[in-house]
Amino acid sequence: MAGLIRRSDIDEVRSRTNLADIVGDYVSLKNAGVGSMKGLCPFHEERSPSFHVRPQVGFYHCFGCGEGGDVFTFLQKMDHVSFSEAVERMAARIGYELHYEDGGAATDHGNRARILAANESAAEFYVSQLTTADAEPARAFLGSRGFDASAAQRFGVGFAPRGSALRTHLKSLGYTEEELVTAGLLGRGDRGDVYDRFRGRLVWPIRDVTGATLGFGARKLLDDDNGPKYLNTPETPVYHKSQVLYGLDLAKRDIARGRQVVVVEGYTDVMACHLAGITTAVATCGTAFGVDHIKIVRRVIGDVDNADTTGTGEVIFTFDPDEAGQKAASRAFAEEQRFAAQTFVAVAPDGLDPCDLRLKQGDGAVQRLIKSRKPMFEFMIRRQLAAHDLETVEGRVAALRAAAPVVAGIRDQALSIGYVRNLAGWLGMDPTEVQRAVRASGGSTSSRPAEREPEVSAGPTSGGEDEPSITRLRTDTTTRTERDVLMAILQHPDYVGERLMGKAMRIGFTDGDLGVVRDAIAVSLAMALAPDWAARITSEVPQRFGKLVNELTVAPIPAREDKMPGYCRSIVTDFIDRDLLREKVELMGAMQRLDATADAERFSAVQRDLVRIETERRALRDE
Repeated sequence: MAGLIRRSDIDEVRSRTNLADIVGDYVSLKNAGVGSMKGLCPFHEERSPSFHVRPQVGFYHCFGCGEGGDVFTFLQKMDHVSFSEAVERMAARIGYELHYEDGGAATDHGNRARILAANESAAEFYVSQLTTADAEPARAFLGSRGFDASAAQRFGVGFAPRGSALRTHLKSLGYTEEELVTAGLLGRGDRGDVYDRFRGRLVWPIRDVTGATLGFGARKLLDDDNGPKYLNTPETPVYHKSQVLYGLDLAKRDIARGRQVVVVEGYTDVMACHLAGITTAVATCGTAFGVDHIKIVRRVIGDVDNADTTGTGEVIFTFDPDEAGQKAASRAFAEEQRFAAQTFVAVAPDGLDPCDLRLKQGDGAVQRLIKSRKPMFEFMIRRQLAAHDLETVEGRVAALRAAAPVVAGIRDQALSIGYVRNLAGWLGMDPTEVQRAVRASGGSTSSRPAEREPEVSAGPTSGGEDEPSITRLRTDTTTRTERDVLMAILQHPDYVGERLMGKAMRIGFTDGDLGVVRDAIAVSLAMALAPDWAARITSEVPQRFGKLVNELTVAPIPAREDKMPGYCRSIVTDFIDRDLLREKVELMGAMQRLDATADAERFSAVQRDLVRIETERRALRDE
């Protein structure tokens, strides 16, 4: 077993890694001030972004749920890997060779990294098999759906041969049967015998946002295959079907850039859309579009609440017009309120899915399908109306009762008023009656609460063994100043300078929690300009103070980029000047109490201290 990774290597990998690049694989980040970025927190559901990233110092923190740390912490929590695996992954990403305390090399048998490696080897094997003679049915299927060899290559489509070819190949690479069963690549029979899970099938790799292969989806090709039409990897330590979207690795950049995502129903639909120029298409993997999928989409699209809801992005669903498609539409609508973005539905003419539409009418037809989308609310209202006979009074009244709750759920008041008028027109009823029915069914707008980013200072100071936090500090002027001084020093030590930091860190703090951070900085001043400066402070403080250091390192500083150097120096200079003024007041009080004749020596010492303080204050102001 490998020893511990050398601390110097860990620090080197951390300093060479851009945290924003790593977090950006999972969250759409936007600039939020000097050296700061923010987005929707990946660790809890929120509508207003409170997740802050400071790439220069290598830390992130969410002021909503309190999660925070460095790049290794982020990967540990997002991908459920160990600390060593997170370091090894980042080292491999930047091409850095790690060293271990006992001189050994890393070993990751049986863990997530091992499973991902096995999946990647399997994906390469399947691709290599697509050109063999046995794969003719797979090539024929792709051709019948309008996909050529380059399309197959673009999406990593492959062929799983019959028999145990995959097992033989992967075992020759050093993987054990137990590892391959854990990865879902092999199945185990009732008698304990193992077999290739995918045999005689067309195979699509299912990847996460970073491009790592988590599992596979496989379509039946042969008549004597008694399995289901589509077979997916089972739940494994890395593959959870409710938490992955096929095609997201290819679509994420365009989704974030265009703030649009198109949700289709199958692998071939994703391929067809991308090849037709709709490069924001994704699909679920053998399960309905649910809450976990929504969380993923919202993070990538940057879906935040906005008073102008038309500016928050678009989520477009494509559904088949059959019963299954209608059920899927109802499920999607049930979760619509979880989006701040506008939701739409696109249904192709003649009930064609995007793949069939492209095959029969070309790329332009797929583009027109997406452009002709209808708002989700209009789609659902018309569905309700279609279920009733509008030629009768009873049918119109029943239709109104069915459609009114849909209109009541519209969060945008202007849209709600517009749909009241539209519904009245579709029913041939008085708008006042329709408005009354909408109000009776629950109000004209959604009661969705808008989340608010917590203030930097709020609430009482931490006490006992509670975990100290920036949000629990006192709100008095002195505590706020101490907090701001530490933020400036932790985030921009180069602007403050070692001399000023040294002076400031010799001053006593009134807040005990901030004082602990002050002490850690004081003993680490020699490393203030090191790339892992903030990490060193975190390692110095007691463990329960780590969160507070993290928050101080990430919290936004209220200054523009061109004003930041001056702000950081002035906040620290004023802090030092204030302490010198306090000392001056105390000395002047002492002087008044002294008898200049009887206590001449003491009196002279106080005078010298006052001159020293005035000299320091003038020098401070002249810097």
